[in-house]
Amino acid sequence: MSDVLNRATVVVIGGGQAGLSAAYHLLRRGFVSAVEQPGAARTFVVLDANPAPGGAWQHRWESLRMATVNGIFDLPGLAQPAVDASEASRDAVPRYFAGYERAFDLPVLRPVHAVAVRRADDDPDGELVVTTDRGTWTTRFVINATGTWTNPVLPRYPGHDTFVGRQLHTRDYVRAEDFAGRRVAVVGGGISAIQLLEEISRVATTRWYTRREPVFRDGAFTPETGGRETIAKVMADVAAGRPTGSVVSYTGLIWTPYARAARERGALERRPMFTAVEPMGVREADGSFTPVDVILWATGFKADLAHLDPLGLRNELGGIAMAGTQVAAEPRVHLIGFGPSQSTVGANRAGREAVTALVRRLRTPAPATR
Repeated sequence: MSDVLNRATVVVIGGGQAGLSAAYHLLRRGFVSAVEQPGAARTFVVLDANPAPGGAWQHRWESLRMATVNGIFDLPGLAQPAVDASEASRDAVPRYFAGYERAFDLPVLRPVHAVAVRRADDDPDGELVVTTDRGTWTTRFVINATGTWTNPVLPRYPGHDTFVGRQLHTRDYVRAEDFAGRRVAVVGGGISAIQLLEEISRVATTRWYTRREPVFRDGAFTPETGGRETIAKVMADVAAGRPTGSVVSYTGLIWTPYARAARERGALERRPMFTAVEPMGVREADGSFTPVDVILWATGFKADLAHLDPLGLRNELGGIAMAGTQVAAEPRVHLIGFGPSQSTVGANRAGREAVTALVRRLRTPAPATR
């Protein structure tokens, strides 16, 4: 396939929750597989960089159980089977996604890495060209569902490269036992940082560092109140083309059972961010030195959109202005699982919204030219 020019009406990039939702709604609207029926009027394909179904879930750490994850909403058209709450999410969710792909016979190609998306010409209703490591696709529309897992945020502090211990990011974490008896600096103020801090503090000496004082909310997070408020805030930022922050920057932290357990163990004694990394530890904000063996950067992720850079979608603020799921400056491109649709329920809805919008655009005649 590497030397063949392929064509699909819609190319979906990413085969996680958002990408599968989009694929389902494309099927519902009469689109067929570009692999099996390349000559049909309306076709689509899903290009997934992962080696197997499951999106980012297949890469989560071993101890993240279904009872701990923040809610996995059913994909459209097929409810999740009953699952043991103690099962690892890295096993349960990919199994569900794989079954979903089989149930609807979705045209998912993997592993296929999208390298670049470009305009074929200057025609605003023309085609887009998707270059991958396994061939090139021309298409009318791109639905981008690449998520964030492959784009970790890794802050750099003075002396970062001099540290003789181990440095890793959340995406590299496997199990707490790997740090038994060690001195571990956990950096980050998000949900994952609290989860990992609670686990690691059972077997190691931990220090917790954040740039800002963490804000914990009393009471549970409810979709009817906090959920709608959060989505409204994120949508306002996205519509204005402002870069969005982390989920916690909008919601605050919740006193989950693991957060309470960490507090009871004394692991939630937050320290201001250190000012420098030294070979054997970190230099504290007050000038003192703390020896550490490991620095775990639980500092989050950003949307993986580098392959869209040739389209010049970002504005002077560094954000991408959106109108629903459409990129305001390039309506042939839809971003789902992005901004307000990063949650699993949001990804489902965004998949439907993107397909509805592009079908409407297909039905709209191109403006007459003189």
